Amino acid sequence: MLTYLKMRLNPIRPLPKMGIQFTSNFVPIYLRIIKKFMSEHNTITRPVIVQILPALNRGGVERGTVEIARAIIDRGYKAVVVSNGGFFETQLVRLGVTVHRLPVHSKNPFRWPLIRSRLATILQSEGADIVHVRSRAPAWIALPVATRLSIATVATIHSKFVPQNAIKHIYNRKMLKADSVIAISDFIKSIIVKHYRQHSPADSVAVIHRGVDTAIFDPSSVTQHRIIREAERLNLPEEGFVIMLPARPTSWKGHEVLIKAVAALNRPDVTLLLLGAGDGAPRFVAGLEQLARKTGLDGRLRIAAGSDDMPSALMLADVIAMPSTVPEPFGRVAVEAGAMGRPIVAFNHGGAVESVLNGQTGWLAEPGDISDLSRALSTALNLSQEKRAELAKKSRAHIIKSFSKEKMCQKTLEIYDELLQNRAESSDNIIR
Repeated sequence: MLTYLKMRLNPIRPLPKMGIQFTSNFVPIYLRIIKKFMSEHNTITRPVIVQILPALNRGGVERGTVEIARAIIDRGYKAVVVSNGGFFETQLVRLGVTVHRLPVHSKNPFRWPLIRSRLATILQSEGADIVHVRSRAPAWIALPVATRLSIATVATIHSKFVPQNAIKHIYNRKMLKADSVIAISDFIKSIIVKHYRQHSPADSVAVIHRGVDTAIFDPSSVTQHRIIREAERLNLPEEGFVIMLPARPTSWKGHEVLIKAVAALNRPDVTLLLLGAGDGAPRFVAGLEQLARKTGLDGRLRIAAGSDDMPSALMLADVIAMPSTVPEPFGRVAVEAGAMGRPIVAFNHGGAVESVLNGQTGWLAEPGDISDLSRALSTALNLSQEKRAELAKKSRAHIIKSFSKEKMCQKTLEIYDELLQNRAESSDNIIR
């Protein structure tokens, strides 16, 4: 290409490695041949999209990565994922995704030069067209590499992104260096605009809500056999009501707040299931059990490991709780529960405000108010069968309309296609 540019500036010049003189009349023909070759080459070369995230363990970021990878393949593009490995790695391979293990989760800047070198080799060997980073450490590692290699970049911001100090502010804003920035909720976008206005104006951040697979999360697709099997695994009573909190074993998810709120109901017919809390450290689990004994809930508390069949697990719940003490960036639990027609009770902050229609598909309690949370739970439990069926229908329709996996993937692919188009036009301008 460099030789070509030199020839364009000086149209009467020997053809490299050949003693042939050609005049300016030959140049347009020569350029058309090159342009035709590149055009034909682009039609047979699939765009390559590389997603980079810390790990592939259970979680919303990881599940979203798998869903986007599938959409990339369905579009006819090549999907590549770089991470430190994890639970979803096998599923990605089955989908036909090219998977590379690299410690892109590392926050140690002294390790970054070597990791960047290895990443550059991967991106070049794969012929990457777009690099999509999904976390801050991968952004610090990958964005400089992509820039050096002239690869288009996308960053999806999943975290709360609030800078607690100057160092955190610098660390966070690296993601805003990408060519396109995606926020997973209006709540996250508001934080970006508030704290990083000089780096990322409001109109430069696209909001793409996380999506749920409404074919998988569909009550009609869950068999009785699956539900019974999950009930036996969780050791749930055959009678009474179940309030479920599906969440990682992290304190800000609100396990302790929910134990107190359920205890305040003073209803022996209600069992509280903390799904996923059983994956926590022994000290974390012991603390929850101790609080349950103290509040008189110990006989009605179930602490279980995460489920490999979430649709069936959600079918066992009468109410889904999301009492996060810190605002959720989005809250995937709410949309999955909504798709299954389950009433949702959450605090009135963060992403829950966008996914839960207060009084229609669930209830939003005053943040941190245990009494108000308990009242909301009581309202949900006391729904008549008719009202419950009405809520389920409205909730599922709401999720299909606004939070489907298809909508999330389509909007993300539109961003990819825009970047690919810009890249093609830039190449076209060079050829001209």
